Amino acid sequence: MELQEILKTCDHTLLRVDASSKEIMQLCDQAIKYRCASVCIPPCHVAGAKRYVGDRLKICTVIGFPNGYCTTAVKAFETADAIRNGADEVDMVINLSMVKDCCWDLVKNDILAVRKASEGRILKVIIECCLLTEEEKVRLCEIVSECGADFIKTSTGFSKGGATREDVRLMREHCPPQVKVKAAGGISTLQDAEDFLNLGAERLGTSRIVKLAMAQEQAAE
Repeated sequence: MELQEILKTCDHTLLRVDASSKEIMQLCDQAIKYRCASVCIPPCHVAGAKRYVGDRLKICTVIGFPNGYCTTAVKAFETADAIRNGADEVDMVINLSMVKDCCWDLVKNDILAVRKASEGRILKVIIECCLLTEEEKVRLCEIVSECGADFIKTSTGFSKGGATREDVRLMREHCPPQVKVKAAGGISTLQDAEDFLNLGAERLGTSRIVKLAMAQEQAAE
């Protein structure tokens, strides 16, 4: 698979808590240069990044991140605020407490509130696979699909594990074609990226692929 084919699926990501505005601008410059799908950045940087890039790049941000246990009302407000600030895409974290209590209607309502607040924008739902049983993953594939999300996403990258090949395969098998899969967390090599895409992922949450492209470019000079 050509490197550019991989790069165009990447949400070039910087979610470090101490990320500076300068670093965010550098991230945007890199994503534009390498034609990434978007940058995925903290909500506090969305307005500045949008002013900086205009229509040259999609801005993605995170909702209820990374733990997902804020209230549904907070997630809906956070989503609306992010969109007012210029976010084109939002990646929300589900409420894992509700999952473990088998409160499936509440899980669904949580996602639906963010879906409503993000109407007209891309919504990705992070289910944090490393904390779930096989049965929970399958049930969440069904719920996320029922809620009209655009993507189901493996991981925040802030818990005890990231994307796995097994999880991407499972999610692709249990979601309808209109619900795409995003793999995130621990994608460190081009082979990782290619494997996830071949298994059915259509987005990758990573910063390392751009870094690999930069390294290849420098080596060729």
